[in-house]
Amino acid sequence: MAYQDDLQATINDVSQSGRGILAADESSPTIAKRFRAIDVESTEDTRRIWRSLLLTAPGLGQYISGVILFEETLNQQTEMGTPLAAAAWSQKIVPGIKVDKGKVPLALCPGDFITEGLDGLAARLKGYWDQGARFAKWREVYAIADAIPSASGMDANAEMLARYAAVCQSEGIVPIVEPEVLMDGNHTLARCAEVTEAVLHAVFHALQRHHVVLEHMLLKPNMVLPGTAQAKASPEEIAEATLKVLRRSVPAAVPSIHFLSGGQSPEEATANLNAVNCADGTAPWRLSISYGRALQQPALHAWNGKTENMQAAQQALLKRARLNSLAMRGAYTPDMEAS
Repeated sequence: MAYQDDLQATINDVSQSGRGILAADESSPTIAKRFRAIDVESTEDTRRIWRSLLLTAPGLGQYISGVILFEETLNQQTEMGTPLAAAAWSQKIVPGIKVDKGKVPLALCPGDFITEGLDGLAARLKGYWDQGARFAKWREVYAIADAIPSASGMDANAEMLARYAAVCQSEGIVPIVEPEVLMDGNHTLARCAEVTEAVLHAVFHALQRHHVVLEHMLLKPNMVLPGTAQAKASPEEIAEATLKVLRRSVPAAVPSIHFLSGGQSPEEATANLNAVNCADGTAPWRLSISYGRALQQPALHAWNGKTENMQAAQQALLKRARLNSLAMRGAYTPDMEAS
């Protein structure tokens, strides 16, 4: 493969012990919703200020190895005129880019979704490379109900993820493959495990069909969790179920698994990550994070849209990043939340 050295260099930079990925790639509607919660108007400038605050937090690179950006962010600069991607790399945080265009209903498959954005992807990736991006992310979502996700839905989503990943690798961009089984619903922990395993099997079969090099990709799955309408499971139960599914479905060639937080609270996401790493035994992959809200939420509320709160917001971000770094080593305890 023409870009083999570039792909391996990115994997080496992103997949490091004790360092994870910050997902700061919220679409405009999503970040507007989060800003409304703190009475801040979502404008191009407020989004720039917020994402600059995140990427310039002193010492963030100690805990964070990569950041997923929204396309708008690649074109923005800090107050000092530094491109935000360059600001990230100054702390050895590799810039990445969300490349999918969001989900739509899958035709003739009620309840299933499909994500769009493959048209023109190769050309877009060339431009993102020139702007500093070295990895990409594509998300497919799976709701759980009695008859969904359907077999057709899982196959269609797996095909999209594999085609995206193949295009990325052909352009020297490391693909993050994100099949997210949603928490919403009344399903049990066992039902989530069943669906997650089926989804991952479909995804890796499709990746093989499309000749995707597993050593040069990253996986961003959900943890196995009961639905939001069910009673919460303990971190140990979640870890046991999650690792059983991963061992059954994820090849050892994949270098690193970066869990999404998927609606968990910041504290829950850290505790569950810690339990997974305490229980991993001889897992062949790094077990890390690609958290969005679970890293950002405390910082967002500390910031509250006010310049004078910037330092407090950065400290809140650093605290969550540090606690998750400890959880990647199985060294987190809940009493650290008060420190």
